[in-house]
Amino acid sequence: MKTSLTLGTSLKRRIEIDRDRTIDFMGDELRVYSTPNMVSDMEYTCRDLIMDHAEDDEDSVGAHVSVDHLAPTLLGMWVDVTATVTAVEGSRISFDVEVHDTIEPDGHGQHV
Repeated sequence: MKTSLTLGTSLKRRIEIDRDRTIDFMGDELRVYSTPNMVSDMEYTCRDLIMDHAEDDEDSVGAHVSVDHLAPTLLGMWVDVTATVTAVEGSRISFDVEVHDTIEPDGHGQHV
């Protein structure tokens, strides 16, 4: 890992909530961002941040996720997913992750 990955380093990704990121079991009029897809978007944002600072022969997998899904985000809206490094302990990197849509906070959590 390059020394550029330090405490407080962050990455923000803007993601459109398309049909594939929504639940389907409550009908088309109630398609909202699913929790599993929010967790995936959070985890991939953390990985993307790591990969921006990784050596060419390095990659990353998650070991722990803790998430609160706070509010619904409708199909067609955007969310900003922001991952911030909270600890670097050798190859173990911890993050706080926030998800906000255009109205309110949608989720937050930690990822290791």
